[in-house]
Amino acid sequence: MRQFIDVTGKTEEEAIQNALRQLGLDRDDVSVEILERAKSGFLGLGSCPAKVRVSYGPEEEEEPAAPAEAEARQEEPKPVKAERKPRQERKAAEKPAAPAEEPEAAPEEKQPETVQTLGEEVDDEKAQAIRKFLSGLLEQMESTAEIHIYLAEKGRYKVILEGKGLGALIGRRGETLDAIQQLTSYAVNRSGGGRVRVQLDAENYREKREQSLQHLARKVAAKVTKYHRSVTLEPMNAYERHVIHTALQDVPGVTTYSTGTEPNRRVIVAYDREKK
Repeated sequence: MRQFIDVTGKTEEEAIQNALRQLGLDRDDVSVEILERAKSGFLGLGSCPAKVRVSYGPEEEEEPAAPAEAEARQEEPKPVKAERKPRQERKAAEKPAAPAEEPEAAPEEKQPETVQTLGEEVDDEKAQAIRKFLSGLLEQMESTAEIHIYLAEKGRYKVILEGKGLGALIGRRGETLDAIQQLTSYAVNRSGGGRVRVQLDAENYREKREQSLQHLARKVAAKVTKYHRSVTLEPMNAYERHVIHTALQDVPGVTTYSTGTEPNRRVIVAYDREKK
């Protein structure tokens, strides 16, 4: 059952960190909803702390519902055909306009393949449970991918799928890979023996996607500071939202927070005058 706590703080980020300390969880283990924005007031009068709702725990449904393609993909505005004008007017019309508030995510960039340096594979009790569950699931999906399991750090297992034609296991923007990862984590942790985190990857997708999101975050932040306008990004899962938050946490003049409910939860990149 999905649970939540409401926590306050001087700023939205402080409230989030207070909640994470109480729960003993990481940012990518929870979903955050801004209930009340912080208000500084005048000369300290009328100030109001930020209030956030942090949700955690397994979803009510074991299998995550993928967002509808029409909702997940933001359509880029179609250019309006301009009427023929004199030369001077045409030059003026060619000047760039202000950015749309919901830009489409930057296309996936070609990145060089990186060599995995995760050490020796592990075969402890949790690794065996991961392998058993994934083997059965991949068999049902008629996939012959090889499963390699590493202990990246205590309590976090890195699972690498290797093989040919793994696009079907990754899915559109990693949605299938995320679903397999969530099901594997749920199956392994419900058996007891201590909670662990499972990170699943195939064809180095995670690193490529992370680099693409970081590029998008920097691009959007530049527009926000230039035009002093908030930008709402496309729906993202908890891990991808965490990448955006982390990429922009130290950028002057920019703050980030999440809004909406899964699976259409989005990151808002907002102008922050006090952070300049």
